[in-house]
Amino acid sequence: MTDIDTTELSWDDWDELKSPRPDTNDFDTVVERAISRRGFLGGALAFGSGAVAMGTGLLSSTAVKAAGNAFDFTPIDVATDFDIHVPEGYQWKPLVRWGDALFSDANGAYSAETGVDLAMSERVFGENTDGMELFEVNGKEVIAVNSEYVNPKINLPSDADGTPRTADEVKLLQNLQGVTVMEVAASNEGYRIVQDSPLNRRIHHNTQMTMDGPAAGSLLVQTTADPEGMSPIGTMNNCGSGRTLWGTYLTCEENFNGYFGATGEEPASAGNERYGIGAEGRYAYEKFDARFDIANEPNEPHRHGWITEIDPSDPNSTPVKHTALGRFKHENAAMVQATDGRVVVYMGDDERGEFLYRYVSNGTYTEGGDTSALLSDGVLSVAKFNDDQTGEWLDLTPETTGMSAEEILVFARMAGSAVGATTMDRPEWVAVNPTRVEAYCALTNNKNRGVKANAGGDETPVGGPNPRETNRYGQIVRWTPVDEDHTASTFAWDLYVMAGNPTVYDNEYGGSENITEGNMFNSPDGMIFDTKGMLWIQTDGDYKNEGDFEGMGNNQMLVGDTQTGEIARFLTAPYGAEVTGLCWSADLKTMFVGIQHPGGSWPDGEGKPRSSVISVWREDGQTIG
Repeated sequence: MTDIDTTELSWDDWDELKSPRPDTNDFDTVVERAISRRGFLGGALAFGSGAVAMGTGLLSSTAVKAAGNAFDFTPIDVATDFDIHVPEGYQWKPLVRWGDALFSDANGAYSAETGVDLAMSERVFGENTDGMELFEVNGKEVIAVNSEYVNPKINLPSDADGTPRTADEVKLLQNLQGVTVMEVAASNEGYRIVQDSPLNRRIHHNTQMTMDGPAAGSLLVQTTADPEGMSPIGTMNNCGSGRTLWGTYLTCEENFNGYFGATGEEPASAGNERYGIGAEGRYAYEKFDARFDIANEPNEPHRHGWITEIDPSDPNSTPVKHTALGRFKHENAAMVQATDGRVVVYMGDDERGEFLYRYVSNGTYTEGGDTSALLSDGVLSVAKFNDDQTGEWLDLTPETTGMSAEEILVFARMAGSAVGATTMDRPEWVAVNPTRVEAYCALTNNKNRGVKANAGGDETPVGGPNPRETNRYGQIVRWTPVDEDHTASTFAWDLYVMAGNPTVYDNEYGGSENITEGNMFNSPDGMIFDTKGMLWIQTDGDYKNEGDFEGMGNNQMLVGDTQTGEIARFLTAPYGAEVTGLCWSADLKTMFVGIQHPGGSWPDGEGKPRSSVISVWREDGQTIG
C-alpha cells in the first residue's frame, strides 16, 4: 500500500480512506433517465419569480446578462496568487489572525517560527476560522466565530509528520479549536479586537457543556466520567454556524468522528460504521486522552455531532448541546420563525450521500418570552425530493423508523435511511431568504454520485436535485414551502444554479445558463443572505486551476440575485485557502469574511500561513449588505 500523508487529506477523503464506501454498479439506467428528466438542464431549471411556481423554462442568457445593475460593484476576475482581491472601490485588512491575543497578557504569544505555546493557547484566537455571527450586546459588537480544526504540522513544528507525541501537544491542539467570542470596535483604522473585554472568551475541546432534549441522560450518552449523561466536555470540529431569534450563537459540530480512536479492541457498532468512527483517530487524541479512546469509552462519540448553543452576552454561561436537533455532521443551522410562531431550523449533513434535515419546535417564540424548550422539544424530519420538483418532510418518529426516540436522535443518519430520505451531494450551508419564503442549500460536490452508495449502503442515484454523475462542481437547490409555511410537510423545489465549467464542457458539466466564463466556480459551501435578499456564496473547492477546473482560479466569494439568477464574483482568496464564514457590522458598513487554511505565508508575508478573519468595506462609506 502506498504511504499517504493523512494530514493533507480533506475530511471526506480521510473518511473514505479509513472506512471505504461499498462500490455499486447498478446506476446505468438511472443515469440515462436523469439526463432527460424534468428539473435538469433540458426542462424546468427556473430562476427568479418563475421558480415559485416551478416555471416552465430556463431563464435565457440574455435575461441574466441584462440584470447587471443588480450589484453595487464591478465583478472581479479570477486570481491564482497568494493575496485577497476585492472590487474597485472596496478595501480590506485583517481583523484577527490565528495566534492574535484576545487578552493583553497574550501579546507576543504567537511566533512565526513556533506558533503558539500551550500556556497561551486559551488566550489567543484559534486556527482555521469558519462560521461566525455578530451580536449587539449592551451597545457593544461581539463576534462569535468557529475554529474548525488545526493543521498539526503548523502547530507542532518539532514533529515532522504532524502527529502529537505527548499529552501537552494534544492539549495544545484541543485548545486552538472550538469557538472564540470577542468584542470588536470601530476605530480610525477600521475594526479591531477589544483586548481584555469581559465578553472575550475561548470555548474548546475541554470546556464544560451540558445537554438537553430527549437523548440527554440516556444510556447512549452515559460515560464513566459522566454516568448521568448530562455533562459532556468540549465542542469540536465547529464548522458552520447560526443564530437564534433570541440572540444566541449556534455552533455546529461536523467531522467529530476523526478525533476518536482505539488503543485496544475496537467495539463493534453499526453506528460507528455509519459515522466513520474507527480504531485510528486523525489527531492521536486516543493515545493521550482516555476520553477519546472508544475501546474504553464507547459512548463518548455519541456526545458530539450536535448543535451547541452559546450565549455571547454571558461569558460564564454553560454551552448547551441540543439533542432534539439530531446528531450528524452538522454544517450550519438556519433558523426562521414560521407564520404560527414556531421555530424552524434547517440543517445539512455534510458528507457524500447524506441528508437534509428540518426541526420544528412544538412551542412558539415571542420576544422576551421563555425560550428554554424551543430547541429541546420538537419534531425532527428529513427531506425527500421527488423528480417532479415536489418534495416532502418525513418525520423521524418511533413509528416511522422502528427506533426509540433516543436512537433516532443519536443515530439520525440511520433514522433518515429508515424512512427513505433522498441522498444528497454533500448538503452544506442552508440559507433562508429574509425577503421571500424560500430556502437554499449548497450541495457542494459528490464524486460518488451514481458510483458508490453512502456510508449506510443507501443508493445515490442520479436525478432530482442531484442531476450529475460524479458531480465535481456542485449546485444550489432552492425550495418553497407550500402555502408559504416553513412548517408545511410539502414543498416545491428547483435548482438556483449548477456550477460548472463552460470553457471545458458544452454539456451538463458546463453548468446552468447563469454560469459563464466570467463567473464560473466550483464547490459552493458557505451561503448567507444579506438584508437586501442577495445571496452570498463562498466556495471550498479545487483551486489548482487546471483540467476540469481550468480558469476557475482560487476559491472565491460571489453574490447572487435570486430573482434574476445573475451571479457575480466579489472576492478571491489566497491560493490554497477556503472562503468560509460571513457576517456584517451593526451598521452594515463592514463585512467580516473568514479565510481558512491559506497557502504560502499569508497574510504576514513571512513565517507560517495564518487563517484569519478580514474586514471589507466600501471606500465611499456606504453600506455593504
